[in-house]
Amino acid sequence: MLVGGLSAAQTGRDTSGRPQAFTQRVLTTGLEGPWELSWGPDGRLWVTERTGKRVTRINPADGSKTVALTIPEVHQSVQQDGLLGLALHPELLRGTGADYVYVYLTYAVNPAPEVLRRGMIRRYTYDPQTGTLKSPVDLLTGLPVHNDHVSGRLAFGPDQKLYLSVGDQGSNFGRNYCIPNRAQQVPSASEVAERDWMKYQGKLLRVNLDGTIPADNPMIAGVRSHVFSYGHRNIQGIAFGPDGTVYTAEHGPSTDDEVNLIRAGKNYGWPNVAGYRDDRAYVYGNWSAAPSCSTLTFSAVVVPPEVPQQKESAWQHADFTPPLRTFFTVDNGYDFQARGTATIAPSGLKLYAGGANAIPGWANSLLLVALKAGTVYRMKLSADGTSIVGDAEEVFKTTNRYRDIAFAPDGRRVYLATDPEGRTTNSAGVITTALENGGSILEFSYQGQP
Repeated sequence: MLVGGLSAAQTGRDTSGRPQAFTQRVLTTGLEGPWELSWGPDGRLWVTERTGKRVTRINPADGSKTVALTIPEVHQSVQQDGLLGLALHPELLRGTGADYVYVYLTYAVNPAPEVLRRGMIRRYTYDPQTGTLKSPVDLLTGLPVHNDHVSGRLAFGPDQKLYLSVGDQGSNFGRNYCIPNRAQQVPSASEVAERDWMKYQGKLLRVNLDGTIPADNPMIAGVRSHVFSYGHRNIQGIAFGPDGTVYTAEHGPSTDDEVNLIRAGKNYGWPNVAGYRDDRAYVYGNWSAAPSCSTLTFSAVVVPPEVPQQKESAWQHADFTPPLRTFFTVDNGYDFQARGTATIAPSGLKLYAGGANAIPGWANSLLLVALKAGTVYRMKLSADGTSIVGDAEEVFKTTNRYRDIAFAPDGRRVYLATDPEGRTTNSAGVITTALENGGSILEFSYQGQP
């Protein structure tokens, strides 16, 4: 059912700086951790529910929900695991026999209390007669999963490959501060042959539709694997340009959330570099290499002398690639204890392609949603798609945590999935856990210039 009414409180700006008006409505509520959001060829919004372990289809006319699939064997026990990624085959419902839907989920190899988590890509076949997903096929299993920085964004590329982000599992950070970070490690030939994927931590994977390794994946350190790029912390957004260019959005530590243009085989620096290699407000503290690490008390702000430290400029790599944009790089001397982190916690990322009836000035823009800011950041790409032009525009500010974004085919309606709980900032910039629309889908409809 449709929830709530309409308001015209949301505005943006076109390329001439003129205001643009949007109506806002709560399309539906009661979702259990909506995570990935896509517009389907059936005219429905498809969403994974991370904690609900469901794939749900939503009617954009009235907000009614239909469950297409429930996966009881999904393991969900921490804030970042569960039923995560979703990718619809481009030929779904086109009569070619490729009525496939791909998901990424976490599962338990052994039972509690010492749960060993792993991740997998699974394919289902959609039955339009029943509106359900059936005939599961496990394509790629045994992927590394721990209790933090799981990532799990799944996307179907224009090259007919699946792209999956695998986080660094929170290693060398927080409660996992004594676990070595493996984002810079790449698999050996023997590990690939043995299907040992543990070095896939902190990577972006590129996968054939049957789960195998593409023959044109990059050779990294002389080995071809599913790894497409490496040196990542926690990618939660993947988008594609019209020419197939790959963009990602990635969580930084206390600074330097990143928007990256991904090149095959390139190294994006983590944990040696956060954002640009500029020695600004970030030093790599390798807690896991400290003698008697477990006796130390972890802090994201104060690194004790027992922990080996390294400036960004001290690390060199021929394949290092800096980000297109950071949110935000701050100067040395920034008071993290007093002011908090200088990050937005980015999640979903999509390219707004435009069209005849599209929002003026928005074509060829990346739209990035933020968890901690409750804001969508619109970034205009250059004509060749290799850089971001000007400042990011902030739109659709609410007191929510935005998890993912999707667009209707007409280009005039934008849909946002919200987390059911967690921290964000309100209109006054104050941190709060009182979310306006937790576990919902919001619709913002373009109305022209006010």
